[in-house]
Amino acid sequence: MAAMSGARVDARGTAPRARTGAPRVGAAPSRLTRTIILSLVGLVFAIPIVAMIQFTFRDGLSGSYTLSHWTGLTDPAVNTKYAPLVTALGNSGVLVVVTVLLVLVLLLPTMVLVELSFPRLRRVLEFVCIVPITVPAIVLVVGLVPVYSVVVKVTGSSIWSLGFAYGVTVLPYAYRAIQANLGTVDVITLSEAARSLGAGWATVLFRVILPNLRRGMLAAAFISVAVVLGEFTIASLLNRVNLQTALVLISKSDPYVAVIFSLLALGFAFVLLLLIGRLSTVGVGRRKN
Repeated sequence: MAAMSGARVDARGTAPRARTGAPRVGAAPSRLTRTIILSLVGLVFAIPIVAMIQFTFRDGLSGSYTLSHWTGLTDPAVNTKYAPLVTALGNSGVLVVVTVLLVLVLLLPTMVLVELSFPRLRRVLEFVCIVPITVPAIVLVVGLVPVYSVVVKVTGSSIWSLGFAYGVTVLPYAYRAIQANLGTVDVITLSEAARSLGAGWATVLFRVILPNLRRGMLAAAFISVAVVLGEFTIASLLNRVNLQTALVLISKSDPYVAVIFSLLALGFAFVLLLLIGRLSTVGVGRRKN
């Protein structure tokens, strides 16, 4: 027993402190390793984009460079040639609005309701929202074709009806964005405190819970916008005209303009992702303060 007791004390006669926290698995990568990995990943994305930019300045097969492809976008004499693209931009704008509304009006209240009253259904809701990301777009369209044969009879063939399909497509991304914010907010305590002060459920939702979920709502909206602007398969197979299908049609007559608008769409999506990252940083800073 004395030997065992002696093994439990150090040279100063005090017991060693118990280890806290889980043991680390492996070592963190060095700064050089991180730099190499990020550089390789950056090259994978940068090379195609740089090639697209270089292509928009090429003057055919002559090997020289020109600004005419960019300046030609503002030429009134050529604008009629790109009228389908303007129509497609308007259609994509309508789809963006419809998809974001579906996310904020249907998905967000459902997640809050499950968090407050049906916590056992949290895993079920997560599974339902994540399923669309596991189904290829072509398979998803095959299942949507008979559904849209009924939708067309009820609502007509307007472009906004495609927002229902896009709402299903963006479910995984919107769910993760909102859930990341919802997991940091104790909505049960907030709702109980508000109810104890006499607030109705509408006041609890709109004046207590939703203001605390603003960051997740904006992130879900931005991600939905980026997904809708970049979607091609569903619109093409359901015979709808959006930005991506119009770019494919224009590329057959003027590939330079198609690449220019593709770059602008990529730049817009990149700005949205930067805004999401900025919002996440601001949210973390506020929680620390």
